[in-house]
Amino acid sequence: RWLRQHECVEKLNMHAILSASAGQEQLLTELLVTYAKIPVLIGELISVEIWKHKIFPVLCRLEDFKPRSTFPIYVVLRHEASIINLLETVFFYKEICESAEDSILDLIDYCHRKLTLLAARSTNRQTLLGNGAWNPEAVLVPPQELQKQAETMEFEISLKALSVLRFITDQVESLPLSALTRMLNTHNLPCLLVELVEHCPWSCREAGKLKKFENGAWHVVPPEDQVKMTKLDGQVWLALLNLLLSPECQRKYHFDGFNKSQLLKLRAFLTDVLVDQLPNLVEMQRFLSHLAVTEPAPPKKDLVLEQVPVIWDHILKKNTGKWEAIAKHQVKRVFSPTEEELKLQARRWAQTYSLDMIEALAPDKPRCRVCGAEAAKRCSRCRNEWYCTR
Repeated sequence: RWLRQHECVEKLNMHAILSASAGQEQLLTELLVTYAKIPVLIGELISVEIWKHKIFPVLCRLEDFKPRSTFPIYVVLRHEASIINLLETVFFYKEICESAEDSILDLIDYCHRKLTLLAARSTNRQTLLGNGAWNPEAVLVPPQELQKQAETMEFEISLKALSVLRFITDQVESLPLSALTRMLNTHNLPCLLVELVEHCPWSCREAGKLKKFENGAWHVVPPEDQVKMTKLDGQVWLALLNLLLSPECQRKYHFDGFNKSQLLKLRAFLTDVLVDQLPNLVEMQRFLSHLAVTEPAPPKKDLVLEQVPVIWDHILKKNTGKWEAIAKHQVKRVFSPTEEELKLQARRWAQTYSLDMIEALAPDKPRCRVCGAEAAKRCSRCRNEWYCTR
């Protein structure tokens, strides 16, 4: 049953990407809102996150667990990436954000956890270089291989969470009061975003060359493009603009000595080249200049009944002390399929990921094998090579 649900999420994710690229995602967003599926997706997202923290390490430690195939475990790891990718695609719309209702608090907490992990890794210089993060000649046993895949996937998931958080900050005016309080005061997201600007975990130097992570892969940046703002840089700056320049946020945020000193670090990064690429940052420059010479009024303390996220705490309380038993149960019932079950699942995945669908999702268009031009005709015999003419 869970595998069927995962297939549905994968199909929704692929449909969302194709619809967004064609500018026709309105129907999908309407369906997700009408059938109240956003809270369901957020609950599923946090469930898989807890599974990765509590169950997956136990599976890797079990000495007698030697599965015929690690693919079923990889599917569970992949599930979190599929959901956050789907949310990133649809959260651009205000109605999607509003349809999350109370679960938006759980999603804000989720994004905060991912960004904290991202900032910690960049501070400790542990940025993963995708498939080049470990020695390719090393022979990895299945648990080690899965752990490496999970680490690489975690980095990409954290970057998706950054985009989702930025879309949430776009809707500051329509968010519940508790959501704003949680972002500004409980988690102090402005200071966390300053850390990301300062350490830039999607950028690193290797062998004297600057590399940046974009569109799911690390790319060497030529010297003339090194000052060019990436999409991820833009997401951080837009989130900061939303959180610092909104009147409601300024009224609620506590500009104490520490927060003020952290925010003023941004002035060093607001160069003319950066402002030319994102002109809205002129307002940020003015705000920081004003902040440097004034003492903002302390936030007004209102007596409010604050909502708290419930999904994470509910799952932890329900299963505390049962993690090892759950892991052993899943080893027997879920992660040790027979050969027939594996073949059946492989056929179902082949239907989900058809060749045409994968090509439609690929960011780069196929190229002619002969001249290198964009190609529209595929070889009918091998189905691998492409040509621009017959």
